[in-house]
Amino acid sequence: MYQTQLQSFCQVATDRAWKLDTPHSSVDSKFKRFLDILGSLVGLIILGVVFIPIALAIKLDSPGPIFFTQERYGLQGRPFKLRKFRSMVNDAERLKPLVQNEADGLIFKNQNDFRVTKVGRFLRRTSLDELPQFWNVLVGEMSLVGTRPPTADEVFKYNQRHWQRLNVKPGLTGEWQVNGRSHVKDFEQIVDLDLRYQEKWHPLYDLLLITKTFSVIFGKIGAL
Repeated sequence: MYQTQLQSFCQVATDRAWKLDTPHSSVDSKFKRFLDILGSLVGLIILGVVFIPIALAIKLDSPGPIFFTQERYGLQGRPFKLRKFRSMVNDAERLKPLVQNEADGLIFKNQNDFRVTKVGRFLRRTSLDELPQFWNVLVGEMSLVGTRPPTADEVFKYNQRHWQRLNVKPGLTGEWQVNGRSHVKDFEQIVDLDLRYQEKWHPLYDLLLITKTFSVIFGKIGAL
């Protein structure tokens, strides 16, 4: 199924005479990969410590699975399975048409989405729902720092400029996350931030964004 979907999208690109770029130089960086492996191992250790209390909280709060699994698209449009701790009600996808999209363009955001559970709001605010994605980082599907991994319905509406954001691996954090994620609701601005990351990237820049990410997360925790 994955291969068929990827071939379908690549055919769309060919029909539109797109020139698909080669992957960004960060993809071949040994230091970036070392940082990803080290960071993902630390993240998975943290996941192991907090897994049981988070799992119990999710199950007690609302019926349904512990994890939310969704197909996302990564480097050069390669599909992969992304897992998060479930932060919404179990039938959230079915209820999505009832939620107004407050964002512009190819993203979906609603600050007061009724589908998000009480525990889910805490998990999102503290970014604990993202912990399972350290596995995606460890196996090389994602990176600690990169672009937000889009869904299939987003990618199949991309133009060539949008596609350029997938010249890097998707990341747990990135320019969007540390530069007002909650306030940036225009997809074109997100693309601008993703392309700016590619322009500014060097190995130490990832460390800078990781440091800023911790500042943002702990700032939110302090505001609880």
